[in-house]
Amino acid sequence: MKPTYKFCVLLFIISYTSFAQQKDTLNVLFVGNSYTYYSNLPKMVSDLSKSTSTFIKTQMSAIGGAKLKQHFNQERGLKTKDLIKNVNFDIVVLQEQSMGTLTNKEEFLLYSKKLSDYIKKHGAKPYFFTTWSRERTPETQKTITNVYKEAAEQNNGVVVLVGEAWKLAKKKQPSIKLFAEDGSHPNSLGTLLTASIFLKNFIGPLPSKIDNTRKLDLSSFEFCFQIANQF
Repeated sequence: MKPTYKFCVLLFIISYTSFAQQKDTLNVLFVGNSYTYYSNLPKMVSDLSKSTSTFIKTQMSAIGGAKLKQHFNQERGLKTKDLIKNVNFDIVVLQEQSMGTLTNKEEFLLYSKKLSDYIKKHGAKPYFFTTWSRERTPETQKTITNVYKEAAEQNNGVVVLVGEAWKLAKKKQPSIKLFAEDGSHPNSLGTLLTASIFLKNFIGPLPSKIDNTRKLDLSSFEFCFQIANQF
């Protein structure tokens, strides 16, 4: 199960035959770092949404290793607050540097609040991208999840349990490969699973089965959607 990003999206578009007439649009900003821009997660979410009743229009503010503190202070050339202020977003997704919840919880919670207050001031809702533990340290997932849940609760936000979904996927299919070779970033299948979870949280349950009139291999999509529907 090693589909490329372009293959995944093409396969989905030509094979998911239960096309819905789109009536609604959600404007979503993804704020983060390389975990957000690897395989262009925002674009994959948008592409997957094209066959649903709600189109997800996405933008991204991300740079490698960025912390929420840097997004709030608009350091390293980031213009996150300008985007939030000047674009009418419905949802802003917040993703901390991958080790931030483990090494500096207080800073993460502080800038989660600062950004969440700013997001709500400009009419959007904060969502929290609960990242996965690194491949070699799965025992850290509980802490990562709990810290993101705390941030979401403090800020009346929505927690998107991506890391927990990765954990479940691995439990159900131990041979699955979601990581890139570095054991930290997602491969294309990891991004597909992550995009599916976000789509489910944005618009509701995804189809557990996809019509396959062209008899193409849709196992990756069905597996990702089935996992996503549990979160």
